[in-house]
Amino acid sequence: MSPETNPSGGLAVRAPADLQAVVQASIARAVDQRWASRLAARDTSIWTTDEDVAATIANRLGWLDAPIAFKDEIAELEAFAGGLRELGATDIIVCGMGGSSLAPEVLAAVYPRSARGIPLRVLDSTDPAAVRAAEDASDPMTTIVVIATKSGTTTETLAFHAHFWEVHVEHTRRFHRADAGDYFVAITDGPSLDAIPHSEWFRESFLNPVDVGGRYSALTYVGLVPAAVMGLDLTALLDDASAMLAQCGVDAAGNPGVSLGAAIGALALAGRDKLTFVIEPDLAPLGAWLEQLIAESTGKSGTGVVPVDGEPLGAPEVYGADRVFVRLGRPSHTSEYEAPLAALAAAGHPVIDIPLTGGSWVAAEFVRWEVATAIAGAVLGVDPFDEPNVTESKRNTKAALDQHQHAGAFPAQAVSATSGALQLIADASLAAQPAPTPADAAGVLRAHLARIGDHGYHAINAYIAPTPERTASLRRIQALLRDGSAHATTLGYGPRFLHSTGQLHKGGTPSGCFLQLVSGHPDDLPIPGRSETFGVLIEAQALGDLESLGSHGLPALRIHLSDDPDVGLSELETLLAAALA
Repeated sequence: MSPETNPSGGLAVRAPADLQAVVQASIARAVDQRWASRLAARDTSIWTTDEDVAATIANRLGWLDAPIAFKDEIAELEAFAGGLRELGATDIIVCGMGGSSLAPEVLAAVYPRSARGIPLRVLDSTDPAAVRAAEDASDPMTTIVVIATKSGTTTETLAFHAHFWEVHVEHTRRFHRADAGDYFVAITDGPSLDAIPHSEWFRESFLNPVDVGGRYSALTYVGLVPAAVMGLDLTALLDDASAMLAQCGVDAAGNPGVSLGAAIGALALAGRDKLTFVIEPDLAPLGAWLEQLIAESTGKSGTGVVPVDGEPLGAPEVYGADRVFVRLGRPSHTSEYEAPLAALAAAGHPVIDIPLTGGSWVAAEFVRWEVATAIAGAVLGVDPFDEPNVTESKRNTKAALDQHQHAGAFPAQAVSATSGALQLIADASLAAQPAPTPADAAGVLRAHLARIGDHGYHAINAYIAPTPERTASLRRIQALLRDGSAHATTLGYGPRFLHSTGQLHKGGTPSGCFLQLVSGHPDDLPIPGRSETFGVLIEAQALGDLESLGSHGLPALRIHLSDDPDVGLSELETLLAAALA
């Protein structure tokens, strides 16, 4: 082991000498080619010399202005939040997907709400149980619904809107209160507002700059409206973000964002493409936002960085030679990670240490990682601002919905094996293999898991309503699969991850091995104004995603957890242990 890299007080990396050299060379290149100042100047030649691509990128760099530009909106935002308090609002539900929901979720989960703040929750699951739970958790007459969609046409967000609009219309008629629109707020961009039904009657519409992409929008109205209603100090947030942005504009090895991005990209090219987050528990919600930003930005053109969020730290032997570990935490809260990370570094795994300081550090980290991700894209040779494969699953979902509408049902799927409540449905490639025995579910699962490549990763895609108990169960399954295979294992709830890691799954390095988890919906919920229900919609999204994975030749095993996902997850944990034994 060579000593850790800390050039000019910059990035701290523990790694073997050969990887140290790779990191230092990449940072030196970024400095020599003035990527920091060129990024600040909106120089698109960092990523491309193609004029058409450059023009598209130029229209996606507005996030660089946000920390300073939105300081002028603080008074408006605080007045808006004050108006909600005067109205008597007791709850805020943010309905969105991907970049429109993850930043609000981070802020709500990490920061304590101020005494004058209003509780905020996020809905980004089309599972009918999740939609019903969001409705049941609050009083419609004191709940504000935020419809957050950049395009104004996001399928899931408009379904949420249709549901809650009907709920509020019913209550306003019954109790002779204000019009339903008074309980709705839109966050979108100017040209997209008209696509949102009834938006002309909304209490407020916040129009973002059109040159800010969804996953880079944390410090626009997408994050700042929720922060305002929570009663957070917007001035402190934007001051911290502005300070980080200034540091990231300097052409020096100590640049906190550029050096990080240069290191991540270079390590990925060297085969270390599984970026594993080690975040202290109080700050862990940031991981989901980072996951989307990095996966959707870098996972394309057959390359990319695979972010791994939520894996518990293990012993060095459960990791392959494709890992990079990034520790984020306040110095006073990171002692529990010292010994395991030291062991990983001693075993040759690169470890990047990012100490977090300051009371409003989240906004600064938004900026650091936006810059780092943009720079990592330059190192990898990809456009970090597009998402060319995201539309695949959307097209397949539409096709599945059309088929359901015409036939009244989805096509029947052949069950390869059963185990208790579980039904295992193999893809064509796995189904063509000789089965151990018709009823050997553990054998089918084992055969599927064996299809992973040497540097591949497992992905657990769970199309079920999120609950704390299910997340805990899925995390145990994630750790079991990682420990039993020595492969990185990611976890995502569908359809949420389709707007996040879904781009990486189809467009990145073709090395994923997928477990799709679905369930029945005995207590389904209609979507007002549409022919399909929420249960049909999430099933179509799962089938559309499965079709997309298959079209890329990626191995995927579908497991039906029964009508009770909790029972199914418990049985899956047992089955997986048997398959890995």
